[in-house]
Amino acid sequence: MSKRSRTSGPGTLTTMVDSAAVEFKVDYKQTKHLPAGEVIHSDTISVGGHMWRINCYPVMDSSGCMTGVSMMVEHMNESQSVKAIVEASLLNKSENSIASKGSFLRVFNFRFDNIGWSFSLEDEDVLNYAIDGQITVFCSIMVLHDSSIPVPPSDIGKHLGTLLDSSDGVDVSFIVDGETFHAHRAVLAARSPVFRAELLGSMAEATMPSIALHDISPATFGVMLQFMYTDALPGDDELGDSPTEMFKHLLAAADRYALDRLKIICAQKLWDNVSVDTVGDALACAEIYNCPELKSKCIEFVVADKNVKKAVLTESFMLLGQKFPSIIAGAKAGWDMTWCEAGILLFVVQVFKHSFSYYGGYCLICFIHIRT
Repeated sequence: MSKRSRTSGPGTLTTMVDSAAVEFKVDYKQTKHLPAGEVIHSDTISVGGHMWRINCYPVMDSSGCMTGVSMMVEHMNESQSVKAIVEASLLNKSENSIASKGSFLRVFNFRFDNIGWSFSLEDEDVLNYAIDGQITVFCSIMVLHDSSIPVPPSDIGKHLGTLLDSSDGVDVSFIVDGETFHAHRAVLAARSPVFRAELLGSMAEATMPSIALHDISPATFGVMLQFMYTDALPGDDELGDSPTEMFKHLLAAADRYALDRLKIICAQKLWDNVSVDTVGDALACAEIYNCPELKSKCIEFVVADKNVKKAVLTESFMLLGQKFPSIIAGAKAGWDMTWCEAGILLFVVQVFKHSFSYYGGYCLICFIHIRT
């Protein structure tokens, strides 16, 4: 037996629902004596233009005794995928829903794709469920139809990128190591509070048609400009011979111009390439350019038992300890290191600083040996 309904919301909603509520009656004694692997099928029903079937399996224990029933809602269409909400529960003698298994949203992708529930049934409880020797399973199927008009993804980045490439309407230029970049004050000001203060505020740059920039390379500035216009970076294969080095420079530029999203993207890229050989450099970048997200990840990496012995032997880590001893103090908690041991490590760093030789390496190896 099934009850059907079709509903749709107001014009602002985009989902229509075709539903059916099915009561599937299963003979308890017949199910109890089914061989393992056998199944009882309901009649096939149509909901939302798709065919469905309810299957009932006995659940057996190791001795072959039935301990429950397993119900599955099965999608019967050959190749059409559909999104549906399904729910199952048992009915007692008063036809009240009990032992509900809740509702689940599921995409059914192929024929015989299914979702199921198991109900535990003890013999003494059967009387609570059975009506004339039958167990009644109540199952609802709601097929969701998306009736919306497809909206293409935003392409504002593409349009602004075209504006950058064509130089239409440019009103400011930047000279970077002899190379000229044309841009639009309004775009840069909208993206960066630093550029807003420089280009639209009371600073001298606000009236300068051409601005010279230092401490940034043309390649880095060009990639940063592209990101500011398009909110996207070129592929790694377009970032020169060493993408990792470019991400370090971009991290510095993002910190300088308060481009927070670019900063996090660069941090993630650097983290993706962290190894025992590079973690020292990554930590230094995180410290210099105020990137706590990258710093915490790198410290977690360093203090791991399998990494610490190798990482502290690298030149980059030694230089890190020399420039930023506070990082060693920060790692102390994760490495279960006493302040005395941290001091010894810093002393070893100083030895290594003055002589990348047998003695510096030997001191550090001895320190690690004592620690382990």
